[in-house]
Amino acid sequence: MSNVNSLVGIAVFGIVGAILMAALLGLLLVLSGSSRGAAPGVRVAFGVASVVVLVALPTSTAVDFLSSGSGFWPAFAAAVCVAAIVCAVNVVMLPMVARRQASTGDRSALASLRPSLPVSAAGLLICLVLGLVGTSVAALLV
Repeated sequence: MSNVNSLVGIAVFGIVGAILMAALLGLLLVLSGSSRGAAPGVRVAFGVASVVVLVALPTSTAVDFLSSGSGFWPAFAAAVCVAAIVCAVNVVMLPMVARRQASTGDRSALASLRPSLPVSAAGLLICLVLGLVGTSVAALLV
């Protein structure tokens, strides 16, 4: 039964993270679509909010797992899965961002959007690091 609880925890935190990330990217696209574009301060604020989401959700998942009596490694695995779900939303929404950049006249953004094995490996490594950071912070909190 604990396997089902693990999957439910990953799904809940992953879906919440996916919705938050999609909302952040959508708001940024709306703001950058205005005639004068998004101000640098707005872009920085959205970047900070994205980092907070990418760190807070795996940490919350790990806190939930550690407080339920799971060990460090199950909490780490769940945190990595949640980070991967949130990062996957970024990858899925990337074509919309590229189309918006292309509509503003910056064609170089489209040329650099070619998923490759090294880019995918780097994304997986980032998810592992986010999971490790989240689980370590959760271990200190619990």
